[in-house]
Amino acid sequence: MVDGVWAPQLAESFVDLTEAAKAVVKDHFPSIIASLTVDGKLIGLPMFADAPALFYRKDLLEKYGKPVPKTWSELTTTAQDIQDKERTAGTKDLWGFVFQGAPYEGLTCDALEWVKSFGGGQIVEPDGKISINNPRAVAALELARGWIGTISPPGVLAYQEEESRGVWQSGNAVFMRNWPYAVSLGNDADSPIKGKFDVAQLPAGGTGEQSAATIGGQDLAVSKFSKYTKEATDLVLFMASPEQEKFRAVDAGYLPTIPAVYDDPQIGKTQPIVPRWKAVFMTAVPRPSAHQESLC
Repeated sequence: MVDGVWAPQLAESFVDLTEAAKAVVKDHFPSIIASLTVDGKLIGLPMFADAPALFYRKDLLEKYGKPVPKTWSELTTTAQDIQDKERTAGTKDLWGFVFQGAPYEGLTCDALEWVKSFGGGQIVEPDGKISINNPRAVAALELARGWIGTISPPGVLAYQEEESRGVWQSGNAVFMRNWPYAVSLGNDADSPIKGKFDVAQLPAGGTGEQSAATIGGQDLAVSKFSKYTKEATDLVLFMASPEQEKFRAVDAGYLPTIPAVYDDPQIGKTQPIVPRWKAVFMTAVPRPSAHQESLC
């Protein structure tokens, strides 16, 4: 197993699976396959995916007659409005939006989503070009900067995933950006927000722009140094098959990397939240690390 962030950096140690997987590679989300392709070589296959979504308090949106925001500007306005009204009503600790603002990889993921959704590129493009210095990227980051101390607590600058979830799950946020793991925890029996929230795609930068969600998850690769590369390759193909992806989704709620698997009715029945992530992955974006080889 290889974390998707590190696959390109370890590519020289992996078997090229291009020929072995040519009949199935088209079945997976293209963005995930792109993150596993280095210098034209497929150095792994995805086993399960991960991508963030917008968590929202459906009870509060319904209370104030607000739709789920489609753009970051709409989120800003909705979050501020609900925050102000709830505080006036006595909920003094409520904030509009929490995310990962600490200086670490999580903030890189958040910023990549903001910039990409504004049409400002991917920070590092597939050809190695550094694209961050452009007006759309500036607009995205200026908007995010304006959240601090208004709809987001000043302390968000020290939040990682768990700090964000702590505020959210205590009932003190209208919106949160986080990963799928927060769904089951939010619906724990002792959770104050159990049954009060839902998830949606992250907002777009504006009209005509697309949502962007950073790719995460685990992949499978074959070591060049194995004495059994043929057998290992067969195992990778088996583990990345639709049948196995369905099994993992039904059994444990793992997110498939094959779009067609999301449409299986058994998954929707046993893990109703899983199909909601299909739309998220349709606009997923690789992290800058996926293009590090282009910089060398």
